Amino acid sequence: MTRKYRIGIIGCGGIANGKHLPSLAKLPNVEIAAFCDLIPERAEQAQSKYGSDDAKTYTDYRELLSDSSIEIVHVCTPNDSHADISIAALEAGKHVMCEKPMAKTAADAKRMLDAAERTGKKLTIGYNNRFRPDSLHLKQICEAGELGDIYYAKAHAIRRRAVPTWGVFLDEEKQGGGPLIDIGTHALDLTLWMLDNYSPKMVLGTAYHKLSQRENAANAWGPWDPAAFTVEDSAFGMIVMENGATIMLESSWALNSLEVDEAKCTLSGTEGGADMKDGLRINGESHGRLYVSEIDLKSGGVAFYSGASEDAPDVEMRMWLEAIEQDKEPVVTPKQAYVVSQILEAIYESAKTGQAVYLSGR
Repeated sequence: MTRKYRIGIIGCGGIANGKHLPSLAKLPNVEIAAFCDLIPERAEQAQSKYGSDDAKTYTDYRELLSDSSIEIVHVCTPNDSHADISIAALEAGKHVMCEKPMAKTAADAKRMLDAAERTGKKLTIGYNNRFRPDSLHLKQICEAGELGDIYYAKAHAIRRRAVPTWGVFLDEEKQGGGPLIDIGTHALDLTLWMLDNYSPKMVLGTAYHKLSQRENAANAWGPWDPAAFTVEDSAFGMIVMENGATIMLESSWALNSLEVDEAKCTLSGTEGGADMKDGLRINGESHGRLYVSEIDLKSGGVAFYSGASEDAPDVEMRMWLEAIEQDKEPVVTPKQAYVVSQILEAIYESAKTGQAVYLSGR
């Protein structure tokens, strides 16, 4: 009989219902046994759709954590509460998947990392774009050294007009920032993972509030309220790594640009390059000629990917449970996610001061 892990969900809003719950519900070794939300109706609705027969609902996450039968907790709350809830869950003996970004601040992310190391429980962060077919295949190419020494990269997170106008997305106090910490974090995580480089040296950043104060602006989800738009509408960063590699990070919710890409990266190495602009393309030189190769991502699986019928969140949840079952490191480690938070915070700091931020030794 399959061993079933009992999971508790803290935060039953959009990300829980859009990603975590549907993907967890497909796993045969999972029982979703607890649901917590400040709004009781949201927890009850999630319970009725996804809960086990004995599932309970809560409005206080501490009560959920006191249930010793819950082994795994997923934290799907606003950024400012990620650290406190995740640390409490780890100290209560639970394994934790926390939604991205790891935390609102780098200091909070470090507290989470320390708690995971102190308790010996597993902690991962919800960077689900690593689990797409193009990402997994490109990671194999990078690990095989086919691009050589990757010394220049771009992390793309550009929307033309797609400002999320619901929830707390526009609230700097709750979120810690706008598109940089919301979608730029995905692009940066993906790029660092491809480079397998987590040693940033220096960061220079800019952030803008150029379009956020427009009344009745065109937007995919309807006009935003300028008075409520307290975060940046776009932000950009240059990251220089200890080994000399350079990463350019671009992020926006609103930008007058037709070059729109989200959670993608472009890589340039000594032996070849790659981009995710239109599918996955590899470029290089062969026998005195330049070439571009388009990868057919439907022709077969790659390492730890079972085929095109499995969506990235499904792969993410399956591999997270496998890490717990097999007692191995999760694909997204807390140390990696902490570096992402360090860099994001440095871009914001640089944008405010107009000075480069040096991360060596921090």
